[in-house]
Amino acid sequence: MSQLTLDPQRTALIAIDLQVRIVGLGTAPRSGADVVRQTMRLADGFRHSGAPVVIVQVERPDEDHQRAGSELVSEMAPRPEDLLITKHTWGAFHETALHEELQSRGIDTLVLAGIATNFGVESTARVGHELGYRLLLVEDAMAGLDAESHDFAVRKIFPGLGTVCSTDEVLSALG
Repeated sequence: MSQLTLDPQRTALIAIDLQVRIVGLGTAPRSGADVVRQTMRLADGFRHSGAPVVIVQVERPDEDHQRAGSELVSEMAPRPEDLLITKHTWGAFHETALHEELQSRGIDTLVLAGIATNFGVESTARVGHELGYRLLLVEDAMAGLDAESHDFAVRKIFPGLGTVCSTDEVLSALG
């Protein structure tokens, strides 16, 4: 891959659905804990460079009380400078303020991580692409509910939407 470059003032990390019950699912090709570790490396790098971190959580609509484990894993608790987005569908853009918040900050590049590759991550990536964002899909900071679904999204879907890359490549590009 050619050398990746990122402008921290125009790039946001989107961390999707890193909630206790989701991280605890049987995921592949890596564990939910591994996804959290890689996503935290990204979040730390983004915060250090002054780039925004967006934490996305899912809540079931029309339920007064969410299922046990719906809270974010402790590592992903938003910091005061982070943006917290609560969604009610697979994708982070549908009926949320995500697009408007990104636009108001001058963001044109999204770095996506989270669980599950072929649900929340892919749905968010598809709409982000349609909205004109440059997408970086961090393969080693996501996992699917099975390896075959993850691999299909990474090999067949994501290259048509953006650049598939690694955590190390993103952190290097941030400088």
